[in-house]
Amino acid sequence: MWIFLYDMTSKSRSPPSLRALKYPLPLRSILPTLHLSQYLPLHFLLLSFSPSLYLQIKREKRRKNHTPRNPSSTLDLHCPAMGIEIEVEEKKRSKTFGVLLCAEDSDYVKNTYGGYFGVFAALLAEEGEEWRLYRAVRGELPRADEIDRFDGFVVTGSCSDAHGNDAWIVDLVDLLKDLVDKQKKVLGICFGHQVLCRALGGKTGRAKAWDLGITCIHPSPSTIRLLSSLNIPPHLPVIECHRDEVWELPPQAEAMAQSDKTGIEMFRYGGHIMGIQGHPEYSKDILLNLVDRLLQRNLIQNFHAEAAKSSLNVKDPDRESWKRLCKAFLKGTLPL
Repeated sequence: MWIFLYDMTSKSRSPPSLRALKYPLPLRSILPTLHLSQYLPLHFLLLSFSPSLYLQIKREKRRKNHTPRNPSSTLDLHCPAMGIEIEVEEKKRSKTFGVLLCAEDSDYVKNTYGGYFGVFAALLAEEGEEWRLYRAVRGELPRADEIDRFDGFVVTGSCSDAHGNDAWIVDLVDLLKDLVDKQKKVLGICFGHQVLCRALGGKTGRAKAWDLGITCIHPSPSTIRLLSSLNIPPHLPVIECHRDEVWELPPQAEAMAQSDKTGIEMFRYGGHIMGIQGHPEYSKDILLNLVDRLLQRNLIQNFHAEAAKSSLNVKDPDRESWKRLCKAFLKGTLPL
């Protein structure tokens, strides 16, 4: 953060200088609501005691058609009675998110989208943010001293069982417990939905049958009210690909949606944990390739594949609504 000093009578500006850091007067002692951490020269202590003090704060808007790579905001403090203007330019910290990848990239997704990380980035990432990949399926997880740098995490789908005890799954569950304790935003997708439930004390297991294709989920009345600001419709088609499900919610968790095939399609825990059984990030071509691979490996039968492909001709996934929902939750603009 730079601090610029203006003399409103002469309109001259002194250049940024370490001189402004030598004195122990924080700007917040003049205007506590700013919550800034830099310091002003000692003679500006007079500002906080002047009976004729008038402070006006304004945020400088970006110029039209100009979006800086690292946007900053400007706060102007005006004190006409003393002929002094102080401009404080504050650089915003870019948000950082992590993708905990719980599956190996298929050749198709790797060649078409650059891997599942690219698929999630296309759905959720915005300009100015930093996104990092951790291949959880290979045991790659953020270190304890890295967690505080992150604003949120996404836990992806997987071919593995969330109720399994592979070493990487156990390590992931331990990490998720730490993230819950630290009140970090965590969005779980499919396997991520299930493993979050496990980490919080719920139960997961095999569903009665595969759910493959496009399924319409039904948010609860309380969820519809909660999502009213996002213009989310009462019925949300989403691509599904799972044979496991959440059996029992963790204590204090709330079911948000269900479908004809799955009782708990979405849940939330407080305002910082959300699980979604479906795949908002999937497109139809990703599902078709996945169905073919499952069929080749004899993990599903022909009638599963035919039903999944037929569902793609009946309706489309509402990707835009899911995108708004996921981004609003992860970025903290959804009032949970």
